[in-house]
Amino acid sequence: MEETVEDPPTSAVLLDHCHFSQVIFNSVEKFYVPGGDITCYYTLTQHFIPRRKDWIGIFRVGWKTTREYYTFMWVTLPVDLNSKSPKQQEVQFKAYYLPKDDEYYQFCYVDQDGVVRGASIPFQFCPENEEDILVVTTQGEVEEIEQHNEELCRENKQLKDSCVSLQKQNADMQARLQKKQEELETLKSINKKLEQTMKEQKDCWETELLQLKEQNQKMSSENEKMGVRVDQLQAQLSTQEKEIEKLVQGVQDKAEQLEDLKKENGQLFLSLTEQREHRKELERTVEEMKQKETTAAKKEQELTACLSLDGYDQNFDLSKRLSENKIIYNVLQKEKERMEEENGLLKMENSTLLSYMGLNYDSLPYQAPASNQGGARPNPGLVYGNPYSGKTTLPFELSIKKCPTCKSDFPDDLFDHTLEQHMQPLSLNCPICDKAFPAKEKQIFEDHVLCHTL
Repeated sequence: MEETVEDPPTSAVLLDHCHFSQVIFNSVEKFYVPGGDITCYYTLTQHFIPRRKDWIGIFRVGWKTTREYYTFMWVTLPVDLNSKSPKQQEVQFKAYYLPKDDEYYQFCYVDQDGVVRGASIPFQFCPENEEDILVVTTQGEVEEIEQHNEELCRENKQLKDSCVSLQKQNADMQARLQKKQEELETLKSINKKLEQTMKEQKDCWETELLQLKEQNQKMSSENEKMGVRVDQLQAQLSTQEKEIEKLVQGVQDKAEQLEDLKKENGQLFLSLTEQREHRKELERTVEEMKQKETTAAKKEQELTACLSLDGYDQNFDLSKRLSENKIIYNVLQKEKERMEEENGLLKMENSTLLSYMGLNYDSLPYQAPASNQGGARPNPGLVYGNPYSGKTTLPFELSIKKCPTCKSDFPDDLFDHTLEQHMQPLSLNCPICDKAFPAKEKQIFEDHVLCHTL
């Protein structure tokens, strides 16, 4: 048959587990004429929702499972599945597929899970004039029919009892369904309130999230600025550390140079002392030469006087002695010039040494030549005056004094001026807080000044 090419879904569910009250069959005849089409009318209750694979089968009365169908037709889904009112439906069975015997049959609605949802009253396929035909039966057939009728009555009674039980179950299910619907309405109301609360909470959270995002962006921007500032500060710190290292290295170099200058200064003092002693010796030698010149001049005068007194006889001897004295005088004059040159060199060396010490050579009292008692202008070419003036000027005798702190030697004429400059490095004063440190604690002084720069 065309409509029943595909086998319907069935199951081995027993009758006790079926729900016959969900689909109700209407206008079911007790007898149908064989050879004609049959239209089956049924009603879907409001609590039943049909599906595409549901079907209606014709079953022989006494069937046990849905697999015992004789023929079936697929149901047509109603137009409005969501309607809560009962839905009237129908399906037509073709005469070709109907049973040909006179057994009792019934319509059954089976869903796509193979569960029976409704069953009709039994019916037979008999001709219309069956009551007018005289049927001749034997006593055995009558007894068999009566027995069969009794079985049908028992089955009918069982079906009625099952229908009452199903109606009672249906009422219970309706009550439970009503209760569930009320609970569902309550849950829907609670759900609606919760959704409203969730919506408000969601809006609040979204507002807070936007505020947090804005704060996060601000914090990120500030963090980037702080990172740039930290990098700048680190670069400045690195530069300052390098500058401090250079300053410390420069201070160390200056300290080393100062130590070298101190050593060199001590050596210069020793050299100056030696040169002054040598100068004294030269001055004594010059003084002796001046005395010899004076003696020679006196002898020349005596010779001249003797020459005028003794006459021509002694002239030769005096001339000879005068020549010898002139030779001696020339030798002494050359010696004097050499000594003056050496004195000039010593003077230049003294000026150089005193410039290292921070003194001015012009301020020394022994540099100026002695003044002439007669008020005559001294000879500018002679450092120690004119040796032929008849008077000699003794140079200023130098004496040596020692520093009370470091025991260094100083000339007596330079002591007051030099000692002040010498004592200044012995006390180190902080240029920031004016704190004084002994010269021995130079490293502590440098660390103290460095702390002010940090």
